Parts: sequence; C-alpha cells; structure tokens
Amino acid sequence: MAIWDSLSGRKQPQGSEPLDQTQDAQSFLSEISLPDPTQLHPLSGLNQDTLDYITLEDSSLDELPGSRSVLPSRGWSDDLCYGAGTTYLSALTLGGVWGMAEGLKKTPVTAPPKIRLNGVLNSVTRRGPFLGNSAGVVAMVYNCFNSGLGYARGKHDAANSIVAGALSGMLFKSTRGLKPMAISGGIVAGIAGGWTVISRALL
Repeated sequence: MAIWDSLSGRKQPQGSEPLDQTQDAQSFLSEISLPDPTQLHPLSGLNQDTLDYITLEDSSLDELPGSRSVLPSRGWSDDLCYGAGTTYLSALTLGGVWGMAEGLKKTPVTAPPKIRLNGVLNSVTRRGPFLGNSAGVVAMVYNCFNSGLGYARGKHDAANSIVAGALSGMLFKSTRGLKPMAISGGIVAGIAGGWTVISRALL
C-alpha cells in the first residue's frame, strides 16, 4: 500500500511500517510442502533400463552367425514383423501408383472430372491391395523359410535368403503350373538376394 499511499497523498501513521509482501509470500510458500513436479509425469516411475522395447541390448539380439544386418533383430518373430510389414506397405504404395497411372490412361481425357476421379480410385483400390496382399503373403512365407534354413544350417547368409526366396515364390504360384512357379521363384530369389547384399553392405 506504500505506492498507493504515495500516489494518493495518504500519510501512514507514525510508527507503522509497510508490510513486506515478498517476504510474507516466501515465508508462506516455505511452510507448504509442494509435490515434486517430476513425480507427476505418468512415466516417472518407469526404469528405462528394464524396458525391452526402448533399447535393444546386444544380449537379446539373435546370436546366429550372419544374423546381424541393418535392422536389429531378436529372432524370427522380429524378422517376420519387419519383413512382412515393410514389404506390404511398399507393395501397397507401388500398387497404388500403378493403379493411378492405369486409371488415368483408361479414362478419356474428355470425361468429366468426377468420372475420371472415380476411374482412378477404382484402379487404385484394385491394384494397391492386390499387390500389397500378395507381397505380404510372400514375405511371411519367405521369413519362415529363411528362419528355418538359418536354424537348420546354424547361420544366416545369402544362400539362405536366395533359397528361401525361390521356395516362397514357387509356393506362391504353385497352383498355376511349372512355368509361373519358376518365374515367381526367380523374381523373389533375385529380390531376396539383392536385399541381402544391400543390407550387408550398409552394415
């Protein structure tokens, strides 16, 4: 009130001193036990050293010779999730681009915009999921073959990947005849071999 008294011209009674509000607030807050703000966070009680999904320790990774690559892996389950998920999303995107190009090519340029958009969307939804689902199934079978060959031979190498790719591709087209089986097996084996070489080079 000393500032207000000096502005308004009010005189304070003699013998009275202005209250030190800053000191009163500090003394008031020092008497109250405030909680530690770091303990209010929902994850404050977690120990990051014991969480397996935050850091992958070297002791929990796959120890078979040749199993270390660009992506850390704890075994066939990680390879299955990484491989199938990445392959599905990549093939889904590629199929969507293929469907969009096909839809734009088949729809006449003179067609109304709604007709062109409908044709493009139909092609995208037809090609994208077809290619994504097919590649996802092949990737799942490939990872099962690759992991089985690795544990049977005691090591992971390019030969495992190429043989697993050939077997999974042939199995995928096994109902179409020998020629489609050979073509599909060769394509998947080539992709698997190329990925193995690239992943080893980036390591």
